[in-house]
Amino acid sequence: MGRSTIRLLLATTNAGKARELRLGLGRSPFRVLTLDDLGIRVDFPETGATFAENARGKSLFYAGISGHLTLADDSGLEIDALDGAPGVYSARFSAPGATDARNMSKVLRLMENVPEQERGARFVCSMALSHDGRVLKTTRGIVRGRLTREPRGCSGFGYDPLFFYRPFGRTFGELSAVEKHPISHRGRALARMIAFLASEIKEGRPSLWEGGTARGGGDAPGGQRKRKLRSRAGL
Repeated sequence: MGRSTIRLLLATTNAGKARELRLGLGRSPFRVLTLDDLGIRVDFPETGATFAENARGKSLFYAGISGHLTLADDSGLEIDALDGAPGVYSARFSAPGATDARNMSKVLRLMENVPEQERGARFVCSMALSHDGRVLKTTRGIVRGRLTREPRGCSGFGYDPLFFYRPFGRTFGELSAVEKHPISHRGRALARMIAFLASEIKEGRPSLWEGGTARGGGDAPGGQRKRKLRSRAGL
């Protein structure tokens, strides 16, 4: 199969997320683009109360700006002993614009006196696919683990070095990207999204769209040139 003209925009400014999504989409018949590729610099305000709400809003927002089929996710860590915190605030848990190191330090401080049997946590990912003002599909992925007492490993991003995955006997920070992807919350959500796309493309519904010129700097959605592309390519 030649290079596909079906463009799929990854609506994230997080380089780690973009790498993982590209890895998962590596064999799909899409031309995968990022916000940087299109020169889109405007940020979507993640004010939703749930991962799903943020993912849907982000996907619709960037689909409107770009005119492309757009995939977005919102994800984070939910800690049992902290009543589900940091949750939707995972990326900014210690402060606005926080670093991974500062966020992990805050979690470790809050969990300092929590015994091993109460250190359960889960990563959650909600994913949304949008085009032309509509959310086409939402998916969700969850993986459970427990929190270590210090960071372990330098791979991944976010809270990965604190998240111990018992079946592998290592933290996510100690896993390679290839090891982590199939069992991660994001990998599981993406696998369900890919299955949906495969079915839609095989059946030729809905028609996917090509075109739409992203306007760097965040021009208002609408007014982009769009051209339908009907494709029966399989994943």
